[in-house]
Amino acid sequence: MSQSKRNWRTSEHYVSFYNYLSEVRESLKGLPKKIAIHDVTLRDGEQQPKVTFRKDEKIRIAQALDEAGVNRIEAGLPSVSPDDKEAIKEIAHLGLQSKVYAFSRCMKTDVEAALSVDVDGIVMEIPSSSHLIRDGYGWKPEDAVNRSIEATSYAHAHGLKVTFFTIDSTRASMDDIRRLVGRVAKEGHMDALALADTFGVMNPQATAYFVKKMKALLHKPVEIHAHNDFGLGVANSIAAIMAGADVAHVTVNGIGERTGNTPLEELVMSLRFLYGVKCDIKLEKLRRLSKLVRSLSGVEVPPQKAIVGDDIFTVESGIVTGWWKRLEMLHKPLEMYPFVPELVGHDGVKIILGKKSGRDSVLYIAEKHGLQLSDASVDDVLWRVKEKAIAKKRPLSEEEFLELARQSQRHAQHTT
Repeated sequence: MSQSKRNWRTSEHYVSFYNYLSEVRESLKGLPKKIAIHDVTLRDGEQQPKVTFRKDEKIRIAQALDEAGVNRIEAGLPSVSPDDKEAIKEIAHLGLQSKVYAFSRCMKTDVEAALSVDVDGIVMEIPSSSHLIRDGYGWKPEDAVNRSIEATSYAHAHGLKVTFFTIDSTRASMDDIRRLVGRVAKEGHMDALALADTFGVMNPQATAYFVKKMKALLHKPVEIHAHNDFGLGVANSIAAIMAGADVAHVTVNGIGERTGNTPLEELVMSLRFLYGVKCDIKLEKLRRLSKLVRSLSGVEVPPQKAIVGDDIFTVESGIVTGWWKRLEMLHKPLEMYPFVPELVGHDGVKIILGKKSGRDSVLYIAEKHGLQLSDASVDDVLWRVKEKAIAKKRPLSEEEFLELARQSQRHAQHTT
């Protein structure tokens, strides 16, 4: 039952040592030491209904992604609009450390549009399940194969790195996917294969099985593009990486069509601290990046959202505040949190006053403002805090708390 403490506990994080027991690690033999992150916020993220990024906003997000250490940025589909085409070209000319990719259909005209914006590579999509090819596109299966061979060959011949992106591959029969991927690998071109769980319908075990089959078939890099329809985007991406996937596709805050894509922040933190898999993401940039995308997309996240939610380091419960009062004095925040706020760019722990507050909550805020309260006063102020919070149906501001404390003091003076 040996384990390495530096993996499960440092001055910045504290997770379960069971993650790193030798018996557990034995089952994770396929895990790489490091993976690459391919961000699709500017393309798949923008496909979320009601989200529109203007050219200048796309550039701001691309710069922030680059600063955060994203390896590849999928900047968009050039044929969507002239504004998008200009944005992608400008991003490609920013001199970013991140590689800049365009998205395209398997069409020579889309490849030419990608070439005109000077990107490093191209993600080329094609439907791969026979039912979607037939019912969604009105094609014959051979149409998808022939279009893919022609377009990927053309992109490769003109110097683009090609990631072949198989739409709905997780609902395609093994015969269908082998036929399509096998022929494109031999007769067309792919530098990597992106397996798209387009409708988020895989479980982690099936994802691992599928990735292993594709790795054995191709002997090429495999990328995982998971959607979150059953809330398993992160789990499926991790399962794919365990099975040999080299690149994970993500969006900031998990934005995207329907229920969204694998959230960048949740995946990289889980990989780093629960599995010991590194990537180039600068963790301290995650909160700022999240807030930028929220602002420009207009899509808020739940306040309790893992890693970047506004209130994950906010405490209202009196019991938990009592813990924090002691732990703060002992400089031991990791007894209460799996990672310190500053690790991902949060400001720190915040105590608020509301219906669930207790005596420790009142004492904590009172001490912060230099107020001396008797035992009786603490109980009276707490009663007033709860009463007003219930009436207002929200926590109270510190100014409201101070006014209640003054009211309590006046009441105590009047009754003595």
